[in-house]
Amino acid sequence: MGRAKLHPMGRGLLSRIKAGADSRPLDEVESITDHLRALLNTRIGESATAPEFGVIDISDLLHNFPDAVGILQRSIRQTILHYEPRLKNVSIRHVTTDDQLMLNFEIVAQLARKGSRGVIRFHTHVKPTGAVDVF
Repeated sequence: MGRAKLHPMGRGLLSRIKAGADSRPLDEVESITDHLRALLNTRIGESATAPEFGVIDISDLLHNFPDAVGILQRSIRQTILHYEPRLKNVSIRHVTTDDQLMLNFEIVAQLARKGSRGVIRFHTHVKPTGAVDVF
């Protein structure tokens, strides 16, 4: 499955229409964060046009704990590499916390655009319901 082409403004047609012609340009990192949020809250098989879009359903992993953390970690990385072409050198790290009911990951990557050298970090909270917060 090929990568989607991005508009030079860095966001999709529907997002630009919804935002209106007079709105401020969307920050690239903010746009990527929004896309990661949508991507990580979609389960594989939910998209009719892109069946591999999304991550593995956490409820399918419950019987695999503690190996489920690594499986989900790999699923997140593979999905980002395939569906978020604005990022490169993506690594995912499980972050342990006192909250046993929430999985936390740190996503570290570089912007793929030429000349970009800075590292950006995203943090995720995977709730017991499977919903993923990205910030």
